[in-house]
Formats: sequence, C-alpha cells, structure tokens
Amino acid sequence: MATILRKIAEQILSRTTFSSLAMDRARDAVVDTIGCMIAGRGDESVAALARAFNGEIAGGGEAGLVTGGSASPSLAALINATAAHALDFDDNFHPARAHASAVLVPALLAVLTSGRVTNGRRFLEAYLAGLEAQAAVGFGVNPSHYNRGWHATVGSIGAAAGVAQLLGADEKSLAAAMSLATSFACGPKGQFGTTAKPLHAGIAARNAVDAARMALAGISGRLDILERPQGFLDLFGGDEAKGWDGLTFEEQHIIESRGVVTKRHPCCASTHRAIDALLDLKQEHGLLTGDIAGIETKVGISAARNLAYPNPADEMQARFSMQYCLATAFLKGSLSLSDFTRQEIERPEIREFMPRIEMQSYSVEEEKGVERLPHVVRVTTPDGRILTKSRLRAKGSLEAPMTDHEREVKFMDCLRWGNRNVSGASFLQLRNLADIENLTGDNAFWNLISDGY
Repeated sequence: MATILRKIAEQILSRTTFSSLAMDRARDAVVDTIGCMIAGRGDESVAALARAFNGEIAGGGEAGLVTGGSASPSLAALINATAAHALDFDDNFHPARAHASAVLVPALLAVLTSGRVTNGRRFLEAYLAGLEAQAAVGFGVNPSHYNRGWHATVGSIGAAAGVAQLLGADEKSLAAAMSLATSFACGPKGQFGTTAKPLHAGIAARNAVDAARMALAGISGRLDILERPQGFLDLFGGDEAKGWDGLTFEEQHIIESRGVVTKRHPCCASTHRAIDALLDLKQEHGLLTGDIAGIETKVGISAARNLAYPNPADEMQARFSMQYCLATAFLKGSLSLSDFTRQEIERPEIREFMPRIEMQSYSVEEEKGVERLPHVVRVTTPDGRILTKSRLRAKGSLEAPMTDHEREVKFMDCLRWGNRNVSGASFLQLRNLADIENLTGDNAFWNLISDGY
C-alpha cells in the first residue's frame, strides 16, 4: 500500500501540464513575494541574521541575497524567506494554513545556482508543485494542527517537494525530501509578535532546501512518517486531525480551486476580515470618528489567540493587535507599511481610539465541524444605533481578488519601503517571468532581487 508521501510525489510528477490560469496565479504569487522580500530586507530580524552569519556572506556565494551579496543556498533561503515574512505582508494559503509563498519562493530562488539553466516556466511549475504538496500535507492535519499552535511546519514539508522537483528529483527522492523535512518541522505560534515569528518562514525555507539536497544525495527517512505511530499526524495533528483517508487530487490545480490570499494589509491575516468589514461600514455609512462609541469584533479562536497584543509596545506587536490595526485603518482609511513604525504606533489619536475596540472569539461549540466562520464587526454609535458587517473572505482572496492595478500599487509600495528604485518596468518585467529563458543568467532579474549579486 502506497504511503501518503509516495502518493503526493506521484501526483506532483504526473502533473506535467498546467492551465494558463494556474501559471498566471503562480506568477502573481511569486511577484508579490519578491516585493515582500524587498520590503522586508531592512527589518531588524533580517539585519540580525546578517550580523549572525556575517562571515558566511560575501560576493562569491552560490545564491543571491535580497540584502545584497550572496551566500550558500541554505543561508540564502533562511535570510530571504525571513525578509519575505518580516512585515507580515506575504500571502496566506488556507488549505495548508500556511504562508505558502514566503517559504516556497525564497527556497526555490536559493537553488537557482550558477551552472544550472532554469527557465521561468519551470520555476513556476516547481512553485505549483510545492503548493500542491503543502495542500496535501495540510489536508490531513488542519485546521487542528494550526489551532494547536504550529506555524510554518506544513510549508516546510511542501516546499521541500517543490525544491526537489526543481532540482530534477525522481519520485523516490521527492518523497524522501518531504520525509526529511518532516523531521525538521517546527514553529510555535507562541512566538507571534517577536522577531522569531518571521524567522519561522526562514527556517522552513532553509529546511526545505536542505531536505531536498540531502534526499538527492541519498539520505532518506520513513515514507510513512506522516501517518505512522509517532509520526507527523500523531505528534503534531491535534485532537481533531482527520488524516489522509479522504485525500484526492482534482484535475484542476489547487491554485485554481482555492487560490492564495494576497494580503491587502501589512499585518497579521487574522485582522484582515475585520479591517475590511470596518472599512465597508465606514464607506457605506460615511462614518467619522465622532460616530463611534464602540467597536466589537468576533473572530475565530485561532485568530483571537494570534492577536495577543491589545496594547502593543512596538511595531511587531502592532501587527498582531486587533485594536491597533482597526483603529489605524478607521482613522486613516487604509493600512500601509508606514503605519508600522515605533513613531506611528504611539500617535495620540490612535491610542485614544483603541480603547473603544473589543474582541471576542467564537466558542468551541460554534466552530466545531465548520471549516470557516465569518469575522463580524459591530459598531455602536453614540445615539445607540448598531451597525453590523461580516466578512467570510478577505480582500485578496479568490472570492474578492485584487486587481492588477492594486497588485502593482502594492509592489511599488514594497519597493519604496525597501529603498529600491520605483519603476513600473520592474513590475512588468517580473510579470513576464514565464518567458525568461535562463533565470540564473538573467542579470536584470537578479539585480532587482539582490543588490550587488
């Protein structure tokens, strides 16, 4: 009987053609992630990594760094993925409960080393392979695994499959890469609001690269490690994980049926549906600050746990504060990268507004057996009126997609924040990713990603 990892590997290698829709969505996810990498390259978490590994960063490494220079593939994956996730502006992928692209894209970029000719289309196909593997692994353990408190674990296992596929692995080696990555899986959500949180994405990307390279060199693990006793499901699954008995693969790729959620706001995704609902109410009713006596939000249990900072002390905590994010979004009409600095989070008008905001979660009974419940915002006015709005999906999801123009605006914001030259030509160049014949040798591509590579 085939193990789950063998089934996933067989599926990935058997899918040899992709629709134009799947390729376009993969390209959009890659472009968005590169923008987030550039924006996050100056974050303290990334700067600390550069200091920690200063002696291993130079101009002669195999893989380019978004911070400049180059390093080994493992270190490049660690630093670039941490940068991609540092500002919490990278996408979400619900089937895996993962920041799929922040792990997967830097891991794939890290193995585009000299002497290996890889075209843009093959790169996107490897991205789609890694995404499908993440969804398949997540199928058996989520949402129980994520709700239990694990973060960036499923992403590491799935990304190992994408990296292995890009490196030319056969079915045996591809499955072995995922098995080894299972042994590396880690990331407690208790670290949210600290610089360890973006590091989870970096560790996951590094582990994916290392696992794939080890597997291709002949190291192997148990191929039933997901489902066996003392395996991934047993140890990491949580009380309600269902396992993989019902796992099937559709002709349509998971990026077509479920998509990835491109972030509109540079903060924890657990705030996004409430932010969108509040902005909807503001627009529909022409609400001003004086119209707000109080705001109540109702969110999922895991979202409430993620948002642990009602009175944030720094910009990292502010990204995990429903009170800060809602107050800022209402007062300014939107959220941008510039709203998450030490100076901005202490603005008196925001601090004065925040106490009007309360958050509660659904009960265990309400969530039981339901994959997804809407986040609800209730505004009470000084004259006692109650205005309510719910959002099941955030802006940027498959059901409420961002336009190409909105994607470009976000990308330009990321370039500005990363102190790169702001030009629409960069966005257009990356949107032609599938047509690049040799990514490794394309200087324009690498000059955009990595100064001084």
